[in-house]
Amino acid sequence: MGIFEPYRALGYITDNIPFVVQQRGLENFVTVSVGKAFQIFNCAKLSLVFVAPQLEKRIRSLACWRDYTYAAAGRSIFVFRRAQQVAQWSAHQSKIVHIVALGDHILSADSKGWIFVWEATNLEKEAAPVRNFFVEEPVLPTCLMHPDAYLNKVIVGTEEGSLFLWNISTGKLLYKFKGWGSPIRCCVSSPALDVVGIGCGDGKIYVHNLRFDETVTTFSHTTRGSVTALSFRTDGQPILAAGGSSGVISIWNLEKQKLQGVIKDAHESAVCALYFLSNEPVLLSAAADNSIKMWIFDSNDGEARLLRFRSGHSAPPAFMRYYGSGRHILSAGHDRAFRMFSTIQDQQSRELSQGHIAKRAKKLKLKEEELKLPPVVCFDAAEIRERDWCNVVTCHVDCTVAYTWRLQNFVIGEQILKPTVGTNHGSVEACALSSCGNFAIIGTEAGHVERFNIQSGLSRQIYHDASLNDYKAHEGAVVGLACDGTNNLIISGSYDCHVKVWSFKGGQEKSRWLLGSPLVKMIFNRGSGLLATVSYDLVLRVYDVEAAKLVRMFEGHKDRVTDLCFSEDGKWLLSSAMDGTIRVWDVVSSKQLDAMRVVDPVTSLSLSPSMDMLATTHIGHNGIYLWGNRLIYTSTMDYENAGSGKRVVDKSLPTVPSAHESTENCSFIEDPTALKTEQRGLQQEEEDFTTSSQIMPQLVTLSLLPKAQWQSLLHLDIIKMRNKPVEPPKKPKKAPFFLPSLPSLSGDPTFVNLGSVGGGKRSETEEKRQHLSTKNTAMDGDSSFIRLLYSCSESKDFGNLLLFLKGLSPSEVDLEFQMLRVVDDLESMDESRGKQLQEIGLMLDFLTEAVSSRRDFEFVHGLTRLFLKVHGETILQQSTLQEKAKLLSDSVSASWERLDHMFQNVRCTLSFLSNALY
Repeated sequence: MGIFEPYRALGYITDNIPFVVQQRGLENFVTVSVGKAFQIFNCAKLSLVFVAPQLEKRIRSLACWRDYTYAAAGRSIFVFRRAQQVAQWSAHQSKIVHIVALGDHILSADSKGWIFVWEATNLEKEAAPVRNFFVEEPVLPTCLMHPDAYLNKVIVGTEEGSLFLWNISTGKLLYKFKGWGSPIRCCVSSPALDVVGIGCGDGKIYVHNLRFDETVTTFSHTTRGSVTALSFRTDGQPILAAGGSSGVISIWNLEKQKLQGVIKDAHESAVCALYFLSNEPVLLSAAADNSIKMWIFDSNDGEARLLRFRSGHSAPPAFMRYYGSGRHILSAGHDRAFRMFSTIQDQQSRELSQGHIAKRAKKLKLKEEELKLPPVVCFDAAEIRERDWCNVVTCHVDCTVAYTWRLQNFVIGEQILKPTVGTNHGSVEACALSSCGNFAIIGTEAGHVERFNIQSGLSRQIYHDASLNDYKAHEGAVVGLACDGTNNLIISGSYDCHVKVWSFKGGQEKSRWLLGSPLVKMIFNRGSGLLATVSYDLVLRVYDVEAAKLVRMFEGHKDRVTDLCFSEDGKWLLSSAMDGTIRVWDVVSSKQLDAMRVVDPVTSLSLSPSMDMLATTHIGHNGIYLWGNRLIYTSTMDYENAGSGKRVVDKSLPTVPSAHESTENCSFIEDPTALKTEQRGLQQEEEDFTTSSQIMPQLVTLSLLPKAQWQSLLHLDIIKMRNKPVEPPKKPKKAPFFLPSLPSLSGDPTFVNLGSVGGGKRSETEEKRQHLSTKNTAMDGDSSFIRLLYSCSESKDFGNLLLFLKGLSPSEVDLEFQMLRVVDDLESMDESRGKQLQEIGLMLDFLTEAVSSRRDFEFVHGLTRLFLKVHGETILQQSTLQEKAKLLSDSVSASWERLDHMFQNVRCTLSFLSNALY
């Protein structure tokens, strides 16, 4: 199986597929494609809502309708309800290029010119389209658009520059427009009736009237290339935004028919989509540079400013390392960006500022990318001085200086480290920070090694070999640098096949060894004092720096090694190579533990300090991929057999995190009843969420009642004391008219016969008749609670009684329990006393059954405590009630012990994982 398993991918925001914006209530949501999956952001803060599972092929187009998302991939359309796939439509014979939602229908166009019409509510496994029609041959549809207020009509734009108007209900061509002799790249509807905007491949923008087939006005895009996206402002301003293949967004004033503004550095690649939020001066844009941005038009001159954005690397990252405790990753890419990614929350990921790039680019009339620093070759970071001064140092391609960065403020530092020795030291090729965080060591292409104070930027020590001139430490370029954990030693490795150890303070050479071939990479572990190197001979060598002795050699890679990484304890050595393999070497036992092969070779890898995650970057991929360590979650006995040994196991790259990681997400709804229920729910505007009362009898199920309702059962005395009036209520001077009645807990009065109220002498027969009538009336006056208690006891099913109690307020529940209290003072109440004892016994039976069922867990325990508080003394005086109370006690103890045992397992697991370290 292997030690590492795919977990997730970081840094993916969007690709070159146009997004879809949907308004749900008062909020806007944007659905974007990320390769083989899609993810949804909330436009309020561009926060990630959820991500769909991966498909087999790349997504080519997206559409949204209510809670459903439709993704076209290959020849099929995949239907998702939120993040779960519920259907797959496969009727096209060629690749689908566009889909669009039109009312309660979904339209799809393929590369052969066929357009299919689907019912959005069709969730059957073998779904068929409602109808289909053929546009024209040879025609490649490039865009589908529904003009506002055109019922069942769709506009089809083609690569040949033709524009068609079709009726999807009849499948008939209504009109073919004259066209403009250039491929149509995009088409959008405007707030004005019958008017649309059309963007062409020659850079022309046409505002066209469909009813009269006349062009209202024409604009030329500000830069060369095609117009790839258009959007009209909908808040009453006559504004049209146009995005092009160069990444520039042009803002046109339709009323004045002239250019109002240009966002030059909106994106680094072609703009794939633009959208003005409904009745808001906010423009949403996305491009293939892996970014999505929001622009707001709130200035007097009509210029747009960047409101918020989410972005990742626009080019593959080249060097990456875990930072600190493992919650963040520092990454440098070929896009000249230096970024920090959060492994916990994607919203915390950001790019480190290089100092007013946008302002300087605008002043010099250059692109922001041209003013950025060259791509980073390597860097080193120390967390210990993060709050004091700069704590990161970087080396850049063909750059003669090293730069410092302050991660606390996410900005570039004030100090620039420039070598002070040598007439021609060349570019800086290697760097390292001391363990104390006060010093930075840099190595140059000419072979110089120099130590700087990172706070002041001043040179503090030059390390040179006495046998070499020009204060050089090596004859060749310095490839790697390292500093030990006590600031006693500095290790430098060079292309001249030598590794040298220097005194940190004095600068004298203490030892050296010859590798046999030029050095490619080296890595040092401060905890164990081991140094790992790899040369052009593809052999990994591990040295004990203090003893200056070779201790291990590993062979296995078939191509150039790209990176090395030690585990925190120094027991594992990880290596990656251009042969596509990642190998794990056990330094202690001197053997290969695991080897896995990926499709695209790894360019950089880093193991987290807790060893639970491995991060990798790959050729041609803009993201960072995380792999989970299986040994963290398995027993120690499986340690030896966890890896694949010398056998190489093929692995697929991790994907963006899905909302549900189970395999059930990619399956269809097989239950016909569930399918019908789903279809009925589709036809409702508002769908109610329902859940079963209890999933499994072994599980504890809560009542979902308000917290105050069941907690108040425990504190009724305090509540009554707090709510007690300061003065007792006063009787009215004149009592109102009333009818004599018996008290009732249900609130409905039980009236007494008026004949029983009058005075006078009555015969013995009348008194007996009156006694029987009063007795029957008293029986009829039992509350609904008492009657329900008897009926449920006879049927041995207390479900209705529990449901009745859940509908009462805490005071009403307390009153019902108080009415069961046994009166001991009156000797004539023996019959009533026996009845009340029987009712208390029935209540004990009810509570025992309710506790054993594990349903409404917190509410039932609140009822139990309140009932025992009211009738505890009576139960202690009756032996029959004591037996039932003992059964209730056993049931409560059993249910809680089982629950506490489960809690203890969770506590132990969390305690172990929070301190997991080999």
